[in-house]
Amino acid sequence: MEPLATAGDLADRLGRPLTAPEGARVPSLLADASALVRLFTGRDFSRTDNETVVLRAQQGEIRLPQRPVLNVTQVVAVGAGGAPDIPVVGWQWDGIDIVRTSVSGCAINLPELWADEEFEAYPGTYRVTYSHGDAQAPEAVVAVVARMALRTLTSPTMAGGVTGETIGPYSYRTDGAGVGTAVAMTDDDRKMLELAGYRRKAGMAMVRWR
Repeated sequence: MEPLATAGDLADRLGRPLTAPEGARVPSLLADASALVRLFTGRDFSRTDNETVVLRAQQGEIRLPQRPVLNVTQVVAVGAGGAPDIPVVGWQWDGIDIVRTSVSGCAINLPELWADEEFEAYPGTYRVTYSHGDAQAPEAVVAVVARMALRTLTSPTMAGGVTGETIGPYSYRTDGAGVGTAVAMTDDDRKMLELAGYRRKAGMAMVRWR
């Protein structure tokens, strides 16, 4: 996936062009920071068309994991124990992130064997095809990714956990986790993402279908 911020975003915040050594490090730092943000939020923040995922319904509702949802094109009930996968009829998308369905919606024209054992054959797992994502990363996400990368990029030392150096008779040292060659997410970063509404929802299980 593409990074959620650019070298230009870093240069804008620094107020100067990146140096050649800085420019060489930026792609990896932005990739690492973007991966951490995606892991924390459970969101891609990238436009994806017609992705198919396998999700479990809760009380007839399927919560789509990626937002904003642009459209939903297909819902298929996944059969168990030899039962066939069948398209669901009558499903409804709420326009946000919920698809409402029911087992009865996929029971039409089932072979009698599976119709008689409907609940066992169709335990509530669905394959959903939908499009989602932003045309560009939200400003709050760009801000967090940029400052995560800049903390490492502008650290005066490459030693992880230490921000300090000695030049002749002058020296200083401040311990700080995450500074050095590795990008890290701070509590302030997490708080900003949470305030922006990008906290990962608990209890979501998803399998990507390629």
